[in-house]
Amino acid sequence: MARQEPTFRDNVDLMFNRAVALMDLSPGLEEKIRVCNATYTVRFGVRLRGAIHTFTGYRSVHSEHMEPVKGGIRYAMSVNQNEVEALAALMTYKCALVETPFGGSKGGLCVDPRDWDEHEMEQITRRFAYELAKRDLINPAQNVPAPDMGTSEREMAWIADQYRRMNTTDINAAACVTGKPLNAGGISGRVEATGRGVQYALQEFFRHPEDVKKAGLSGQLDGKRVIVQGLGNVGYHAAKFLSEEDGAKVTGIIERDGALYSDAGLDVEKVAQWMRSHGGVKGYPDARHSEDGAAVLMHDCDILIPAAMEGVITMENADQVKAKMIIEAANGPITAGANDILAERGVVIIPDLYANAGGVTVSYFEWVKNLSHIRFGRMQRRQEEARHTLIVNELERLSADKGFNWELSRDFKAKYLEGADELQLVRSGLDDTMRTAYQAMREVWHGRDDVDDLRTAAFLVSIGRVAASYRAKGL
Repeated sequence: MARQEPTFRDNVDLMFNRAVALMDLSPGLEEKIRVCNATYTVRFGVRLRGAIHTFTGYRSVHSEHMEPVKGGIRYAMSVNQNEVEALAALMTYKCALVETPFGGSKGGLCVDPRDWDEHEMEQITRRFAYELAKRDLINPAQNVPAPDMGTSEREMAWIADQYRRMNTTDINAAACVTGKPLNAGGISGRVEATGRGVQYALQEFFRHPEDVKKAGLSGQLDGKRVIVQGLGNVGYHAAKFLSEEDGAKVTGIIERDGALYSDAGLDVEKVAQWMRSHGGVKGYPDARHSEDGAAVLMHDCDILIPAAMEGVITMENADQVKAKMIIEAANGPITAGANDILAERGVVIIPDLYANAGGVTVSYFEWVKNLSHIRFGRMQRRQEEARHTLIVNELERLSADKGFNWELSRDFKAKYLEGADELQLVRSGLDDTMRTAYQAMREVWHGRDDVDDLRTAAFLVSIGRVAASYRAKGL
């Protein structure tokens, strides 16, 4: 008899239960953290193509231990209340882990964006935003959405404009949503933030030889074989940065219409261009193509990056996974049962709670930018350059006075004299966040005899911080 696979929401609860079993929380506080505070379901009509079409959407608020609450809005036909509530819970723990001052929320709309043209999608999005905003489920101080699966900066710009139309005197209206285009109040580095966060997470993992050894690996990222499942925004940027900047070799890319595989390594940018032109990976000339993408998920590799949907590694296929370590770029790609099977085999899993937190981290920076009404670096960049120039000029003057007559290299001077712009500051803040969060997990992972994996460690850190917030409020 086949083992019953829990639902996505059940998986989140199971992982929560494992962590709180190791904590000293009162039953009342434990339940308060576990449950979803509220879920709003909306059904609205939009006149399209000469007829009224009714759409169903959700916005769930899991925890208001800190406000505003934060979480993406996804567009997919599979969206349902249980999924949205599970994702909202993950957002609570994720925000706590990386110390962004938000509670957890999530939204979804049952729509396939491929079924509608751009103008129609704008009408649908604006009406959904209206239904949420009039109930303060979009608000800079209460609930701040962001892009998720099926949405992008395009939808965020529409939502921000709709909110502004409804709140014409709100000076902070731009902060009602993050992930906006740069010319609509966005921030440099937000589009690639989640993929960049995956890269920084792996870089930090490989700074600790003891942790690398636990995964049966050695050395650095250079030369490591990587398989990526899902070449959407997150998977594309993670694969691109790891291959181009860290020397990793992307040997497999899995998409809806099959998978590509090459022992010599794939050119991520060329594959992405092919997909944009042809709608999938099929027919790509410089690699082997497999109709069965799930089979490539089981190919031998050092690092597996599931970057698409939840529940792709289950109890049915977990024992066939050959990757030495898995980093969850998607939300919930490994079920609780599969997690146990992989852990027993010694596969190290860097959990979604941490691994894909780059998006909400840079969303936090964007929210702060919108509230401060000034881009990062604008006040201090040229002053930094002036101070660095003073130092370089003085060093060269002193060397001339002493008769050395040496001059700093042109390349060094160009890099040193350049003041940090917004993108550099965003990357610095994201890198620092990913390093600090990993070290907090690692301290629990290595410091407690009853914690065997990073996921449990992540939940312990996160739940502990949420509990501390509630206690500070008097609960």
